[in-house]
Formats: sequence, C-alpha cells, structure tokens
Amino acid sequence: MNVHFERSFLRDIRKIRDKQLLDQIEKIITDVKQAESLDVMRNLKKLQGYNTFYRIRLRDYRLGLEYMDGDIVFVRILHRRDIYRYFP
Repeated sequence: MNVHFERSFLRDIRKIRDKQLLDQIEKIITDVKQAESLDVMRNLKKLQGYNTFYRIRLRDYRLGLEYMDGDIVFVRILHRRDIYRYFP
C-alpha cells in the first residue's frame, strides 16, 4: 500500500520521547506498507460513524489513519485520552 503522512502526524512523532514506542511505530509503518489489504493488519479498528477512518492501538497511544483509494494516510498519533478529541 502507498503510505502518506500528514504534518500533524509528523509533529506528534517529534513530541514522543519513548524510544521503545518509536521503534514500535516504525514497525507498524513498515507492516502497513507491506500489507496487501486492511484485513491483515493487527489491532486495526474502523471508527464508528466514519467510512474511511481507522485506528491502531499501541499501548497507551492510538494511531489515527485514513484509507482513501488504496492509500493509507497517517493523520495523528496521540495518547488514548486525547485521540478522539483531535481525530478525525
């Protein structure tokens, strides 16, 4: 799949200081790039009420994604208490 990153996602990444969490995020991005469909991705859940928005659970953080025309756009990565306030 083609993967794109919003500026908000890159800004959120810069705020994270936990090295292990950053390594896990890198692994998830690699897995998403290699995935042939959304069905094979782990911890992926469609957001209720939205057709194109998904989230991936990662410890206390959530990655907000948008799936459009075969492309995955990473929109946000925030703590679980904040993600649904700022995403989608």
